[in-house]
Amino acid sequence: MKKVLALAMAMAFTVSTASVSMAAYVKCTVKNVSGDTVTMECKKADRLNAGDSVTVKSKRKRAIEGC
Repeated sequence: MKKVLALAMAMAFTVSTASVSMAAYVKCTVKNVSGDTVTMECKKADRLNAGDSVTVKSKRKRAIEGC
């Protein structure tokens, strides 16, 4: 029973790391912003496909104002 549990845990770890490694890292520069539409120029854009879900992180940090 312990061997089966250990095998199941190893398989779960392998599957979780494999899915994380599929994410592509692409560096982009914002060229235009018009309302809700953002146009970006990306290096290695061939890694992306139409309809892909992406996360955008800004380098600029906003100031936090307090009382």
